[in-house]
Amino acid sequence: MERYAPTIKDLASRDVISRAIYLEVAEGRGIDGKDYVYLDVRPETVNKYFEQDGIKNPDGSPRTITAEDIERKLPDIADFCRTYLGVDPIKDPMPIQPTAHYAMGGIPTDADGRVLVDAQGTILPGAYAAGEVACVSVHGANRLGTNSLVDLVVFGKRGGMAMMDFCNQVDLPALPDDPEGDVQAMLEFLLEGDSGTSAANIRKAMQEIMMRNVGVFRTEELLTTALERVRELKKQFRTVYVADKGKRFNTDLLEAWELGNMLELAEVTTLSALNRTESRGGHARDDYAERNDDDWLKHTFIQRDGENYQIDYKPVTIGRYQPQKRVY
Repeated sequence: MERYAPTIKDLASRDVISRAIYLEVAEGRGIDGKDYVYLDVRPETVNKYFEQDGIKNPDGSPRTITAEDIERKLPDIADFCRTYLGVDPIKDPMPIQPTAHYAMGGIPTDADGRVLVDAQGTILPGAYAAGEVACVSVHGANRLGTNSLVDLVVFGKRGGMAMMDFCNQVDLPALPDDPEGDVQAMLEFLLEGDSGTSAANIRKAMQEIMMRNVGVFRTEELLTTALERVRELKKQFRTVYVADKGKRFNTDLLEAWELGNMLELAEVTTLSALNRTESRGGHARDDYAERNDDDWLKHTFIQRDGENYQIDYKPVTIGRYQPQKRVY
């Protein structure tokens, strides 16, 4: 990482590290010419760099890491490597590459989890969202590690309390005549077909185009191609076929239903990225490499308008701290 973040190196933010990995692979420096690099957390490697950088304990003694420390601090990662890769991270470096991890956008809400329906902050009464599905705008364009806990322990709690207050202030409304109509129609659409396109094939094609064209680096050409492809896949989804017609624990049905939602999200993400002609945080455009606060210091709002989408913007509220250039 000295080439990309000479000051803090491996402690750079995840978007910087992801782009560094991508460039190393793209320029032919992947491990054995493959599409990954190594992350080395072996105690002897970590301790070598501790010594090289003069890292000390609070009492002034040399800082060291043991195999037990790795097992205690990274239990899930160690288990995943052994289970799925056959790699023991205590003895061998871990192969890594960038991938999609977290949605920094989501359903727009206020600080109490109330859903906003437009850039002017209009509240949809009785609708709440919290967790990763929601966007209360605390992460900006680049969530920092562990900050997603804020979505749960702060805004999840605030949303729950706000829902309780709302329920205590309003009468229980009558159900509409056909409350399950939309869900029932979707179930029938997915289950009644005798043939069609496999959900797995559509999902794989969506994953490939999104990773290749809407991933770590983006350009107008890549994004335009991705948008066209995603819209083609949405048309294919109209003929999606679910082989399992069972009504209990039907994972084929669930995955097909989720695929429809993911295709919508893929189109929204791609369209928003194409429209934002700058680079900011996790959104990196090769053709617009610089951050542009004069034109783009604003949130993107996007909502369905018939078969199309309508994009609007909301200014970013700047408090005590002004935006600064990131230098690692």
